[in-house]
Amino acid sequence: MATQRARNSSHWFLLICLALICTSASLFALDPVVRTESGLVRGAGTDVIVFKGIPFAAPPVGPLRWKASQPAAPWEGTRDALEYCATCPQPPLLPGIPPKQSEDCLGLNIWTPAKTSKDKLPVMVWIHGGGFLLGSGTQAHYEGEVLAREGVVVVTINYRLGIFGFLAHPELSGESPQHVSGNYGLLDQIATLKWVQRNIANFGGDPKNVTIFGESAGGASVFSLLASPLAKGLFARAISESGTWVFTAIRHLRESAYGYEAAEQAGAATGDLASLRSMSFQDIVKLKHPKPDVFFDFSFANYRPVVDGWVFPSDPSELFERGDFNQVPLLTGTNADEAALFMSMGMLSGIKTPDAYRAWLTASFGEGPGAKIAKAYPTATDADVRDAVKQVITDFIFVESTRAIALSAQSKVPVYFYRFSRVNAIGRATKMGAHHGAEIAYIFGTFNTPMINAPGQSYDDSDRALGKAMRGAWVQFAKTGNPNGAGLAEWPAYKAGSERCLDFGDSVTAIPLPGASRIDLLYSVFKELRSAGQKKQQLSRN
Repeated sequence: MATQRARNSSHWFLLICLALICTSASLFALDPVVRTESGLVRGAGTDVIVFKGIPFAAPPVGPLRWKASQPAAPWEGTRDALEYCATCPQPPLLPGIPPKQSEDCLGLNIWTPAKTSKDKLPVMVWIHGGGFLLGSGTQAHYEGEVLAREGVVVVTINYRLGIFGFLAHPELSGESPQHVSGNYGLLDQIATLKWVQRNIANFGGDPKNVTIFGESAGGASVFSLLASPLAKGLFARAISESGTWVFTAIRHLRESAYGYEAAEQAGAATGDLASLRSMSFQDIVKLKHPKPDVFFDFSFANYRPVVDGWVFPSDPSELFERGDFNQVPLLTGTNADEAALFMSMGMLSGIKTPDAYRAWLTASFGEGPGAKIAKAYPTATDADVRDAVKQVITDFIFVESTRAIALSAQSKVPVYFYRFSRVNAIGRATKMGAHHGAEIAYIFGTFNTPMINAPGQSYDDSDRALGKAMRGAWVQFAKTGNPNGAGLAEWPAYKAGSERCLDFGDSVTAIPLPGASRIDLLYSVFKELRSAGQKKQQLSRN
C-alpha cells in the first residue's frame, strides 16, 4: 500500500509539474497564433514574437488601383506571418529596399513582447520615409525587436508610394464619393491605424495608447495625420523625425499654388484613367513625373499629399496656425546636417560660386526674399557655397517646417523638441555629419544595419549608449506623453520665447534651438510665398 501511495504521489507530482510548466509558458510568452479580424496568424519568436506581412487592406489592383483602401479579405485556417510582404512599387533608386515589388503590398509587421493578450502595452506605429516615392516598412534598419524589448508593441507598415499613392486626376475625382483624388498613401496610413484600433489588443497592445512615429516622409506623414480630421482619435501621441512638407510648397487639387499647377491638371497629363488602369505597375513606374519641386530641383518625382478639401480641409500650415489639428502630445526635431545626404547624391551640385548661389536663391524664392536669405546665409568665396546651400536646405525644408508646427502646437499640447547632432564614424568617413536619417539606428537599435554604409567604419560604445538614451526617451514619451523619467536626461518642454530643445550629440544637453532668428526669416519667406499663391488663386476664381 505504501508503495502504491508513493506511485500515486509521484504521478500527481508529475502532473502538477506539467501543469505549472504549461501555465508558466502561457504567463511568459504570448501565444504565437493570434486572431485578427480576417483570420488567425502565426508568428515566431520567444520573448519577442514577430508577425510579418499581415494584410490590413485588399490589394489595390485592377479597379481598386487609385481607390481608398478596402478591407482585407478573410482567410481560412491559420496564415503563417513569417515573411514580409512585397514592397510597394517604386523606382529602383534607394539601396537596401527588398527587391520584390507588387501592388499587393498593403501589409504590416508587429513585434510584441507581451506575455498575454491582456497586457495593454503602449503601441508605436512606424511610418517609413523616402520622399513619398521610395521605401518600405520592411527595411532592415526598421527591425522592431530591440525597440520592442523596451516594453512596447512595435508596428511597421507599407503604404502606396509615388504615382500609385498620390495621383490626382479629374476622372478619379469624378469616381470618388467625396469628388477628390490623390492622398491614397495617407488613406492607407489611416486604414492601418483603424486596423490597429480593432486588432492590436489581441497582440497585447493598448489601442487607447498608440503613438505614431516616422522619419522624413514618415515624419511629414505624422504632421499630415495631425492635420487630417480623418485621423482624429486614432492615436494618442505623435513623434515626427525630420518631418517636412507642411510649411513648404504644397500642391492643391484644383488650383495653382506656390508655383505648382493644379494637381488634377498635372495628373491628367499622364493619360486617361482606363489606359492607366490597363498598364502594368512596371510601366506606370516609368511614366514621366510632374514638374519637380519648385524650390529644390531634386531629381525624383513630386507625387506628394495634396490639399483636397477632404483629407485636408485647407492648407495644413493654416490648420496648425489656427490650432485646428488633432491635439495630442508631440515630440519632434531635426538633424544638424539634414541636407548632406541629398547633396551626396549630386543634388544641386551645379551651384559652385557665390553668383550661382544667389541666382539659385532668386529663382527659388524671388528677388527680394532671395536677397534676404543670401544675407542671412552669406558666401564670400567658392569654398563657402556648399555649406551655405546645405544649411539653407536643412533649415527651410526641415527645421522651418518642424519649428513652425512646434510653435503652433506648444500652447495647445505638450511639445518636446530635439536636435540630433552626433557625428559618428560613418558620418565622419562620408563627410555627411549628422545627416538625414542618421538618428534611425539609435531609435531602433539597428546598429548592425546602418542606413549609410562606410566600409571599415562602424558604431562604437558611445553610439550605443546614446541609442539607449534616445530609445528610453522615445519609449517613455510613448508610455506617458512625456519623455522625462528616472535615468533619463531632463528634457524641457518646448515653449515660445525660450525654445529649449534637447541636443543628442556627444553628450545629451538642453540648449536653445540653434539659428532661431534665421528660421524666423525663412518662416516669413514661406508666408510671403503662401500669400502670393492665395492671391493667384483668388484671381483665378474671379
